[in-house]
Amino acid sequence: MQFEWDEKKRQDTKRERGIDFIDVTKIWDDPMRQERIDQRQDHGEVRIQTIGKVHFGILFVVYTERVYADGEEVIRIISARLANKRDREEYNKMTFHVRKIS
Repeated sequence: MQFEWDEKKRQDTKRERGIDFIDVTKIWDDPMRQERIDQRQDHGEVRIQTIGKVHFGILFVVYTERVYADGEEVIRIISARLANKRDREEYNKMTFHVRKIS
């Protein structure tokens, strides 16, 4: 699995939230990871919200999937933060993917 991100956004997130996108990629190793389509607004691409556990906690991540001309499939991380109380409860109950957002 290939990952990419905007380097400025990565540095901003490290500085502001203490989260490195390199660590964020580890949530894809979590067998309890859940996701749902982010339908809050049209970004010109499908954005997906996912939640999963890494060594320092549960993360809430927004990403998109891209396929380049050469056929390479890449997950582009857009944002990441520590999961809030509601997110953590949904993660633990395995209901994060069920809640509709708009």
